[in-house]
Amino acid sequence: MKKAPVVIKGNKSGIRIVLDQELSFEDLLEEVKNKFRESSDFLGDAQVAVSFDGRKLDEEEEAVLLQCIKDNSKLQVVCLVDEDKEREELFNRSLNEQLMALNSNTGQFFKGNLRSGQVMEFETSIVILGDINVGAQVVSTGNVIVLGNLLGTVYAGAAGKENAFIVALKMDPMQIRISDVIARSSDEKHEVPAEPQIAYLRDGAIYIDTLSRKTLIDIDVSY
Repeated sequence: MKKAPVVIKGNKSGIRIVLDQELSFEDLLEEVKNKFRESSDFLGDAQVAVSFDGRKLDEEEEAVLLQCIKDNSKLQVVCLVDEDKEREELFNRSLNEQLMALNSNTGQFFKGNLRSGQVMEFETSIVILGDINVGAQVVSTGNVIVLGNLLGTVYAGAAGKENAFIVALKMDPMQIRISDVIARSSDEKHEVPAEPQIAYLRDGAIYIDTLSRKTLIDIDVSY
């Protein structure tokens, strides 16, 4: 039985892709494209680490293959793993440590954009890798950090934590709330600063400043 030119195998760290060493790179790329397109629904939209096996690849070829996987599946490739056993063991240990950290009470991560009508609630501080669009809402007992556009509604310090804060790369919310204090966006057109902004509570009012080292020193940003 002829061996398939591209074989996808799961492992505890993610997926291992075994590649034919005889095919030209162009033909191999086409095989990878077809394989991941056909397997897209089965593989889902998980965050995975990827390793290549079966043939030597230079950095440019690895980058092209990773882009091909991204374009033809819903997978989110978080890193490329070396097949060296010691390095793989080190990676697994580091991955487990990171997962433990994310599951601790210091905070959580969420990757994705929130659409209108979506509501997400967190019992810890939350870092969102994506946008909070108009009509979406995030509620956190701690701090909310948005590595994207904040256009919807965010409620930080939901358990009454007055030193909670909200950070966004683009701060243009419909409404923000910290503890029991609410601030709403003006109906008038306004220019949104290009720099990241931080919203915090002081003397019973919400202030929004440019995020800087000085701002972080001036306010209490403990988790």
